[in-house]
Amino acid sequence: MAVSVDAPSRLWTRNFGLYFTARTMAVLADTMMPVAMAVAMYALGFSVSEVGVTLGAWMGAFALFVVFGGVFADRFHPRPQMIGADALRCVIQASLALSLWIGHPPLWFIIGGSLLGGLATAMFQPGLTSLVPQVSEDPQKANGVVRVSQGLATMAGPAIAGTLVATVSAASVFVVIAMTFAVSGVCLAALRLPPFKADRTESTLENLRTGWDEFRSRSWLWSVILIWWVLGVFVWGPITPVGAASIIEAHGKAAFGYAESAFGAGCVVGGLLAIRVRPARPLFAGGIAMCLFPLMPLAAALVPSVPVLMLGYAVSGIGWAFWGVQWATSVQTQIPQDKLNRVAAYEIAGSILAVPFGQAFAGPASSLVGVRELLLAGAVVSLGCAFALLVVRPVRSLPRTRL
Repeated sequence: MAVSVDAPSRLWTRNFGLYFTARTMAVLADTMMPVAMAVAMYALGFSVSEVGVTLGAWMGAFALFVVFGGVFADRFHPRPQMIGADALRCVIQASLALSLWIGHPPLWFIIGGSLLGGLATAMFQPGLTSLVPQVSEDPQKANGVVRVSQGLATMAGPAIAGTLVATVSAASVFVVIAMTFAVSGVCLAALRLPPFKADRTESTLENLRTGWDEFRSRSWLWSVILIWWVLGVFVWGPITPVGAASIIEAHGKAAFGYAESAFGAGCVVGGLLAIRVRPARPLFAGGIAMCLFPLMPLAAALVPSVPVLMLGYAVSGIGWAFWGVQWATSVQTQIPQDKLNRVAAYEIAGSILAVPFGQAFAGPASSLVGVRELLLAGAVVSLGCAFALLVVRPVRSLPRTRL
């Protein structure tokens, strides 16, 4: 497998700095929200089921509307749509903070905010992909830097939320989240982008069909999504609830937090590596890196000493992040710019829709076969998915696009 090492190029332009800040703030907020929401609702006396419904409302709204977010972004322009989404999310989080300060918000109000938040994120997410080639001349390096920031945010977000909840209040977390969305919107508004040439000759339904045709015409694209469905149902969906149960039982609650932070640290390393290494066949190289990912479910199943557990999670994060950079860069450089938002929306929806199925499957499956056995099966499935990335011809043979 031929690789090349990154040649010096100017990455930190004004536009990329603004985009980087906006995306980092959005990811930081997204990682803080579940912690803040769960703690606040439990403190108010809501049940586990009610918390699950609230968090599920966000995911459901996002999954249902992200494809339309891609269509609207291609039909009009992703930036104003993303700014509007940030403004709505800012208002939602500020409203939640205010309702908590006033008293006891009703369940319908919290679920409604979660639904609107998922809808806003569905309008925001597709544009993240299509803006990268517009703010950077080197998408791979840009994606690598973004992946590093995501890893750092994954480590910092829950820690910040937990600290604020413990030392101040749950409402204060929602204020901070609202501020991060405001910063993201301001940075996006300050971008200087080339003129946007929108094609509005087609109806929304025709736009959806065109995006689908672009998606299904690329066998490497839908092949990966099919593989990701297997990974989502049998690994990504169950790994958090089942992995948490296994680790907490063996080492306590703190150990699970340490493991998750180690995964984020591994993502930082994987992102840094992906900035420098440029494989001639990016998805094949990413598939090799994904062979490291099974160490996460394997470590959660075997629950070794905490340092070894953290090492397994960290190495898994390296493989996950390296794959993520190769995948994002391939999508951004292989798809025509005027259809990228729609195709990215189908790709995002296809990637995440399997996760709720996996979460629903986790409880009954762990009761039937056992927590440890389910995690061991997840490690085997993860390795099989990595192997599939290496043997499916359209995936392994996809060449790197020269820009």
